[in-house]
Amino acid sequence: MHSMPRTDLATELREIAEERSAEIPGVRSEETEREGFMVNRVEILDQRGEEAIGKPVGRYVTIDWTGLLIREQDGFTRAVRALAAELSELLPEDEERTVLVAGLGNRFITPDAVGPKAMEHILVTRHLVDQMPKIFGSFARTAAVAPGVLGLTGVETGEIIRGIVDRVKPSVVIAIDALAARRVERLCRTVQLADSGIVPGAGVGNTRYALNEESLGVPVIALGVPTVVDAMTLLRD
Repeated sequence: MHSMPRTDLATELREIAEERSAEIPGVRSEETEREGFMVNRVEILDQRGEEAIGKPVGRYVTIDWTGLLIREQDGFTRAVRALAAELSELLPEDEERTVLVAGLGNRFITPDAVGPKAMEHILVTRHLVDQMPKIFGSFARTAAVAPGVLGLTGVETGEIIRGIVDRVKPSVVIAIDALAARRVERLCRTVQLADSGIVPGAGVGNTRYALNEESLGVPVIALGVPTVVDAMTLLRD
């Protein structure tokens, strides 16, 4: 497999592969629109696609939120609806769903604080559904955790989450993290969803413990926002 630049975005890896070959076996892609925002979907079907793109088999959805930066009318509301709709299509069907949302990253480093900051806005309901089912019974049972990073805790993030999964037994884990991109124009204005899980630090060459169904025993949906690019990208762009 060819060496890939530092990026976590499947759509960028597909673009690179297309520059090298007109046809990419084992990969299917399409561009659509939802709520006025461009949506790019890349599906890696088999090992051939894994080798061509450098990502595991799964579905990858990238939403372009450039409209938020130019303050389009009802932009934020439409962006929320678009993200919710795309996320719903990736979540496993379960009427009594329990969701563990994990905010990955270092809250003390601005470009890596996406995950921990997101935890401040999660409506946690697991305890409420258990204690007041008449009022909160229609809510998904949601728990949230910001496990920190190895340098602060001395424990791999994946080990912490695996321990929580073993105890809480969620139906699905949603992992929120900062991503790397190869284009400045994608910083803080795109979001990627993937049902293949996530390998923290992979986009910047600092690969950690993988968070996926194989390692945790439950489906893992990754939600990421590009916040960093490498120096060569800055020079080029």
